[in-house]
Amino acid sequence: MERFGFVGLPNAGKSSLYNALAGGGALAAPYAFATTDPNEGVARVPDNRLSLLGEMSDSQKIVSATIQFTDIGGLVEGAAKGEGLGNRFLAGIREVDAIVFVLRAFSDNDVPGPTDPVEHLRIVEVELALADLETTQKKLLKMEKVAKSDKSIGQILDSLKHASEQLDQGIPIYKSDLTSSERELLSDFFLLTDKPVLAVVNVGEDQVEETNQILEPVIAELPDQEVIGMCVQLESEAALLTPEEQSEMLEELGLGEGALSRFVRSAYHLLGLRTFFTTGEKESKAWTFRQGSNAPECAGRIHTDFQRGFIRAETIGWQSLLEQGSWLKAREAGLVRSEGKEYKPEDGDVMEFRFNV
Repeated sequence: MERFGFVGLPNAGKSSLYNALAGGGALAAPYAFATTDPNEGVARVPDNRLSLLGEMSDSQKIVSATIQFTDIGGLVEGAAKGEGLGNRFLAGIREVDAIVFVLRAFSDNDVPGPTDPVEHLRIVEVELALADLETTQKKLLKMEKVAKSDKSIGQILDSLKHASEQLDQGIPIYKSDLTSSERELLSDFFLLTDKPVLAVVNVGEDQVEETNQILEPVIAELPDQEVIGMCVQLESEAALLTPEEQSEMLEELGLGEGALSRFVRSAYHLLGLRTFFTTGEKESKAWTFRQGSNAPECAGRIHTDFQRGFIRAETIGWQSLLEQGSWLKAREAGLVRSEGKEYKPEDGDVMEFRFNV
């Protein structure tokens, strides 16, 4: 399962965000390195489409898609040189598929550390860039020797040199002027700053109404990435309530559905994940697939036999199905399509698979 990792300075709110998603379990304390080993969790992906399909089918059971996340721990200045628990945390970052920067904006006299989210971001970016610089320089030394006898690696070597130059200036790969082709050539090096990035700015309860203003300088630093503002403390408190109590609390605070749901959906899409549905009286379920997968690969998410013996996929968009009111009515209206092996499902498709093994 693809997963994202929380990255930030100590006391930024990473463990509190983890607890909001996982329902507790991670130590959230006002001192550095409260998290020394990565915490692993799974969060449900909120999706109103699934609820509507379940209601239409009068399903006995509703099963949401899920996403895996890791609370890696606090990074400090000098982490790339082994400061704090640097080497261990950098290794933890290397193992995730996408990075979520948790940046502190709240003030609390009992919680030490800077409260400028842009300062947080720059410190973390520099440390990750320095770690990548060390990686690229080591690779360059080896590859320059190989290139003398193997001219086929010339493009990779040039891309590596370009990346090293950018990193030496403290520029992460995701902010660099490397082309998509160059980044593709570097994918086997698993550079930390070549991962997809999302940022969460953790505001205080007294800053909620100022969230958009607080986000502006962070968005200016990350113009190509999504930046989400939330009061992690309030979200974590709401997450412990029943769905009804949670909705009531968030509405009273003027937070709508809350930022946590939006964050989970954004992280899900950041990883290139999409959803198709199956629905019936017994169960309505959201199934995760990677964008660009074909119909047999999606069928295999349900069972390997579905993929191995795939014949066709009967498909309709979720909105069209809801408008008709049932699968039978949609079929009678000629809206259910029969798709073959080459079909690439779209996010929100409702599907039934025909197979033979």
